[in-house]
Amino acid sequence: QVRLVESGGGLVQAGDSLRLSCVASGRSFNSYYVMGWFRQAPGQEREFVGTVHWRGGSTHYADSAKGRFTINRDDAKNTVALQMNSLKPEDTAIYYCAASLDFTDRFITSVEEYHFWGQGTQVTVSS
Repeated sequence: QVRLVESGGGLVQAGDSLRLSCVASGRSFNSYYVMGWFRQAPGQEREFVGTVHWRGGSTHYADSAKGRFTINRDDAKNTVALQMNSLKPEDTAIYYCAASLDFTDRFITSVEEYHFWGQGTQVTVSS
């Protein structure tokens, strides 16, 4: 079965940076056509942050992430990373990595279209 494990969360101050990693195992990473990052703050629904097409590396971000967050993939390490810069208190949430096996050229932004999820990693940004 597919397993996704996130790491890299923590407590930082506003303006700081964090780099989250998501390592995939149990299946060839190249089979995951689309990878996504989501986040969920207390009392709120899980929301889209960004996504990357494993083949080609094209990315798409939520408006809240554009210009501050970057998604990178590492074929050799089966890893997808989320680089977060200029963090704000409103970025505080549990961040989740997700994988979709849909072969599509479009960017997948909805929770329902992802097939596998990690356990999440907490990011807390103090003001």
